[in-house]
Amino acid sequence: MKRQLHLAFLITGALIGLLILGACGEKKQPGEEVTYRLKWLFNISVVGDLWADAHGNFARHGLKVNVKPGGPEKDAIKELEMGHAQFGVASADQVIRAVSKGSPIVVLAQLFQVNPLHWIYRPDRTPLRTPLDLKGKTIGITYGGNDETIMRALLAKYDIREDQVKLYSVRYDYTPFYQGKVDLWPLYRNAQAPIIGEKLRKAGERFDLMSPSGLGIRFVANSVITTQKMLDERPETVKGFMKALIEAWREALFPEHKDKAIETVLKYNQETPADIVKKQLPATRILMLPRKDSKFGNIDVAAWQQTEQIMLDQKLITAPVHIEKHLKPMVE
Repeated sequence: MKRQLHLAFLITGALIGLLILGACGEKKQPGEEVTYRLKWLFNISVVGDLWADAHGNFARHGLKVNVKPGGPEKDAIKELEMGHAQFGVASADQVIRAVSKGSPIVVLAQLFQVNPLHWIYRPDRTPLRTPLDLKGKTIGITYGGNDETIMRALLAKYDIREDQVKLYSVRYDYTPFYQGKVDLWPLYRNAQAPIIGEKLRKAGERFDLMSPSGLGIRFVANSVITTQKMLDERPETVKGFMKALIEAWREALFPEHKDKAIETVLKYNQETPADIVKKQLPATRILMLPRKDSKFGNIDVAAWQQTEQIMLDQKLITAPVHIEKHLKPMVE
């Protein structure tokens, strides 16, 4: 009997040992791999995306995400259509144009609640009390760019004829604005405005920013997109990706995380000085969370519909696309 018990203990011990060895030798299964193509280069406007990559948000939701920068030659919509990426970032006009051509793109979240495109001006030289004060001013626009579309919509809204303003073709060189040849110059509030504003301050000049959103032109900027096929066939992957991404953006924009957020941006973008990034972060936060009750990632359906109508009015698309049918919010 004792011998049998001893043998049983030996067998049990051996089995436990094998289980422990097996557990120790077991490799952790890698997360599901997907590609996320951004709209532009790594900078302050993608701080939440970089945070998700750097701080393990994707991994905690069982995903391995290749976060790739965008740029002039990187089209997230085309990559989604070709299956080279599963998620991407695109502006509303890009989405609406693609949908008008039959693209199966859907929108999961709206990143900017306020379009970052603003116009900088000197209030001492160019007082703007109402939109009608734009009459007689020289206004910079990028022909063929969103700023042209937005400015033409703004002028139309307030019945300002094109012959009542002077539209000036802008480039990357801000010299005409510095020299006072152009009264209002387009830029991104969270990217260029802190840089240009600092130069004006050093020169002893005051500046202000004109926000089209504040004047009733709610032209939607960057949003997170995927394909309808991805949403239908891999819903759990989409859900996990969006949970991780929204979680990361909220963490990155949390005021108490500002130092870590700045550090994260500088890890990926060493070209922008740290003191500029420090000014860019709060400007980014206010565009994405403009009010205390703002919900990050919320899709403003009315703003999307207005964006579509503006594009219709300016003949940038030939027929309605009913963009609201392509908005599939995944924000909890």
